[in-house]
Amino acid sequence: MGVGLTACLPRDYGNGTFVGRAQAPDGPHVIVLVGGEIRDITAVASTVSGALARRALAGGSVLGPIEQGLPDGWTLLSPIDLQCVKACGVTFAVSAIERVIEERARGDAAAAATLRGQLEATIGAGIRAVVPGSAEALALKQALIAEGMWSQYLEVAIGPDAEVFSKAPVLSSVGYGALIGVRSDSSWNNPEPEIVLVVDPVGEVVGATLGNDVNLRDIEGRSALLLSKAKDNTASCAIGPFIRLFDAGFGIDDIRSAEVELVVEGQDNFRMEGTNRMTEISRDPLDLVHQTLSEHSYPDGFVLFCGTLFAPTQDRDEPGGGFTHKRGDRVTIRSERLGALVNVVTTSRDAPPWTEGIGAFMRNLTARGLADLA
Repeated sequence: MGVGLTACLPRDYGNGTFVGRAQAPDGPHVIVLVGGEIRDITAVASTVSGALARRALAGGSVLGPIEQGLPDGWTLLSPIDLQCVKACGVTFAVSAIERVIEERARGDAAAAATLRGQLEATIGAGIRAVVPGSAEALALKQALIAEGMWSQYLEVAIGPDAEVFSKAPVLSSVGYGALIGVRSDSSWNNPEPEIVLVVDPVGEVVGATLGNDVNLRDIEGRSALLLSKAKDNTASCAIGPFIRLFDAGFGIDDIRSAEVELVVEGQDNFRMEGTNRMTEISRDPLDLVHQTLSEHSYPDGFVLFCGTLFAPTQDRDEPGGGFTHKRGDRVTIRSERLGALVNVVTTSRDAPPWTEGIGAFMRNLTARGLADLA
């Protein structure tokens, strides 16, 4: 996008340690921003997953001061590589109501406005007031069943089990400045600004970054069994700009209190703003990590989208039509301690195809003599 690194970093970047990836002419490099410098540690750890697992973040070569930006010909990538990409849904009361609306509207945006007021009045206060999995939540469930108001989305909103799904294949996420894709056959969709936790192979949360878990409301609204089709498409997962590592000045409590701001700017002069307040999440972020790990192991670590309360209802083209993306929308997701993730919307069909999978990645590292450092 023709801007330096300082445009995507938080104001206090000089006080933290940031890990990322950059594409150079010879392939991807692992970089660390610390002490005012950009360090290339690829010769120490050739993957971000390995660097975090082994805590191999020192050494390497200095590329220059952060203010100078990346070398000519280098571009930012998604800051993760071999980690699995997981996501949690319906972790905020507002998003729970919107998922029920999608379900009852059968993915029809025009029907959503009529349902919204009814459902907010009927279930809104209840799901905001209870702790998921508690006795009070069970009692609310039984009452909603009796009223014919129960939904599979309310099950994961207030039941004992969180929704955890696989968002994207390894190495398929896009980073800062990249095009982000929505399916070409979707007519009702929106960005999902989220905190993304970064977890090492032994289950320790080592840092966090930002993400856009693009949501196709029409497709998933037709059937929850279409979740994978709605969520996993070319360029539909953006992560970045960097992983901010936890340290004495930044930790899980900063995530619990974080606010994630969203701005969508269209080529039609449309503008939409929103805020995702982590204080309103219904499940603690560490509980979401625990549920992700409960029956699964991740030898290369994983990242976890924590969910969003942002579900836009602002009309874009006509009254009652709600919001949907248009090609060329500029999406900015920003948080005070994590920086800014900026992407421009296209369709998954027209986005650059995903061609560099695990095999190509490992062949590149082998050709550079770096495979043993992964």
